[in-house]
Formats: sequence, C-alpha cells, structure tokens
Amino acid sequence: MIDLQKAFELVVNIGLPHCLLLSAVLFSIGLFGLLTRRSIIAVLMCVELMLNAVNINLVAFNRFGSMPDHAGQLMAIFGIVVAAAEVAIGMALAIKLYRERNTINVDELDELKG
Repeated sequence: MIDLQKAFELVVNIGLPHCLLLSAVLFSIGLFGLLTRRSIIAVLMCVELMLNAVNINLVAFNRFGSMPDHAGQLMAIFGIVVAAAEVAIGMALAIKLYRERNTINVDELDELKG
C-alpha cells in the first residue's frame, strides 16, 4: 500500500525558486498593468500586486535563509500596513479627482493646479 503522506511530500516540495518565480510573475503582471492601464483604480490595484510580490520575497527569503529571526516577516507586515495606507490615500485622491474633474482617467490628469 502506498503511503499518501510520503507521496505528497515527494510531489509537493516548494522551495525558494518557486516562491521567487511566483513573486516575479506577480511583479511583472503588476508592472505591465501599471504601464498600460488608464483608470486610477486599476493603477492602484497593480501597485498592490507589486507590493504583494515584494512581501512574498521577504517572507520567502526569511523562510529559506540562514537567519533564524523573523525580520522578513516583520518587514512584510510593515509592507502590508504601508499598502493599506496607500490604498486609503489613493482612494481618497481618486474620489476627490472624480468630484472635481469627473474623470478617473490618469491620462487626463495633467494639471497640478486645481
């Protein structure tokens, strides 16, 4: 009889290269969206994807690195807090811009003067 626990361990062995590949794919999708999207909401979502990719890198290097402390995880939590603050400020700016100019298209926001 096959031991399912050992078979699962042989098939699923996620290491640092897998985490880095996932992070690179997420960051690339976020960067592509950041450069091609016109809506300020889509741009904010792409920035969030990029920040999440950085958090995956931090946690992966902390998990697979030789340092026994939890510095990478603490930095990832700090990154999540920064991302939450960025969303709050970004959404407030998007609402303010929509009320003043009736658009959330980033291409049309070329003036700094209100």
